Amino acid sequence: MRIFDPHIHMTSRTTDDYEAMRAVGVLALVEPSFWLGQPRTSPASFHDYFDALLGWEPFRAAQYGIAHHCTIALNPKEANDPRCTPVLEDLPRYLAKDRVVAVGEIGYDSMTPAEDAAMEHQLQLAADHGLPALVHTPHRDKLAGLHRTVEVVRASALAPERVLLDHLNETTVRAAKESGCWLGFSVYPDTKMDEARMVAVLKEYGPQKVLVNSAADWGRSDPLKTRKVGDAMLRAGFDEDDVDLVLWRNPVEFYAQSGRLELDVVATDATHEGNSVLRGAPVAEPLPAGA
Repeated sequence: MRIFDPHIHMTSRTTDDYEAMRAVGVLALVEPSFWLGQPRTSPASFHDYFDALLGWEPFRAAQYGIAHHCTIALNPKEANDPRCTPVLEDLPRYLAKDRVVAVGEIGYDSMTPAEDAAMEHQLQLAADHGLPALVHTPHRDKLAGLHRTVEVVRASALAPERVLLDHLNETTVRAAKESGCWLGFSVYPDTKMDEARMVAVLKEYGPQKVLVNSAADWGRSDPLKTRKVGDAMLRAGFDEDDVDLVLWRNPVEFYAQSGRLELDVVATDATHEGNSVLRGAPVAEPLPAGA
């Protein structure tokens, strides 16, 4: 089973997590910029964070045979903080970087006017830079937030097929699917979706344009949830091609719209003979203990 986790915050995770992820089939991931828990007090703190997403994390991931990409944005939670919003003017120089495969996470937290302005601005940046957008749908008032999100996307210069609506659940999936956007689901130990609910959604709506992620971060989360969903799909009667579509080909197709996806790992398993290195330099061997 080959896996592309399209949304995981490895800045919050250990090298043990990278090793465990690779062992269960995770070959590639996207790390969206997000709220670190501690409020930032100036744009300069974003700069350091973005630099780590572009340099340090790809290096860490490569030691375990995982291709690392990122998305860059002012996230919706911090869009309400006037100390943070000036970073919007700095985003273009980061959005031009290799391995930045989307603008994100953008979207809504509390659905404020400040979040409206930040989302509209960043959707335009995505269009200007030829990038897709990763959109965070709110954790509260989810259906109202989804409708508002879709309205803003439709009014933007970005086509729906270049937008991934994330953190969906049973209450929002139908409207999200009707929007023409890609569908993202976060699978967590206690909140958001779990494996059984995810399988039920896939049975009802099908695997087309569906991406499943762990969204693992500094809270209680599990970076192996993508694999657990794949196993649950097989137990529920989905075949290996369905699993490969959801866990590999869909995220590859969505993020490949950036023109910057570099999958420098071998995407081969027993059911996909003949796949080879897709692009990029060979992956480094793991660092020795204590290095």
